[in-house]
Amino acid sequence: MFRQGDVLLVPIAEESVPPSVRALPQQPRDGRGRLVLALGEVTGHAHAVVGPGTLLRESDEFGQAWLHLTEGGRVVHEEHAAIALARGWYRVVRQREYTPGSVRVVAD
Repeated sequence: MFRQGDVLLVPIAEESVPPSVRALPQQPRDGRGRLVLALGEVTGHAHAVVGPGTLLRESDEFGQAWLHLTEGGRVVHEEHAAIALARGWYRVVRQREYTPGSVRVVAD
């Protein structure tokens, strides 16, 4: 497992990726060519993947996301050290926080 701030990446076996995940729309890359895992609402900084691959995400705010790296890559963020990732599949988990009456995804 790899954690960078409020983003956790869990390596998973390719055979455990449900067919429904592979049918999700691929997320576009940002203007810098990165796959953005989480965008900071306050600072504009982003947890993003640099390298060839695809990011598949369910549409709702609390939906799951999966990352498929065909050649490996790096997770980068302006305020954290980069993390090298091997090729393969990863489940992307966003940290959540509870406040009385609501649950929200944590944002930088």
